[in-house]
Amino acid sequence: MMPTPEHVVFIPMVLVLGVMIGYAMGARAVRDEIKRQREREKR
Repeated sequence: MMPTPEHVVFIPMVLVLGVMIGYAMGARAVRDEIKRQREREKR
């Protein structure tokens, strides 16, 4: 009961895609938070 070759390719690609999307969204959230903090300090 070996996994099919599609599983060997598809599952890691989905995981990598999820990590990339998560990294991009997290990086944007951090940039937005830093921007908000700087605007708050200017006031």
